[in-house]
Amino acid sequence: MSKVKIYQYERCSTCRKALKYLDAKGVTYKSLPIVEQAPTKTELKTALKAFGGDLRKLFNTSGQVYREMGLSTKIKTMTDKDAIDLLNANGKLVKRPFVLTDHAVLVGFKEEEWSKVFK
Repeated sequence: MSKVKIYQYERCSTCRKALKYLDAKGVTYKSLPIVEQAPTKTELKTALKAFGGDLRKLFNTSGQVYREMGLSTKIKTMTDKDAIDLLNANGKLVKRPFVLTDHAVLVGFKEEEWSKVFK
């Protein structure tokens, strides 16, 4: 496996678990602070395609900012472009950890999903 990029938030327990998992597997990765540096629009488009166009998969639906913005109702009518712009502008809206490899995109941390990517 060559390149692994993980966008994470240091105070997120799920992100810490994911980093611990990668370390235990001996995976070399580049860690990026998702709040200060959200995924690029290109990366978000790649993820959207990987999830079959399901915008909800990319959003941190349990996050405070998501709730404050009332996105649970707005997301239904949001265009892909508007969603990508919003996610790119505010890293707290992105489901984390947000992981990109040469052949996979992962959001959140589910060990069974990750074990298929990081053998």
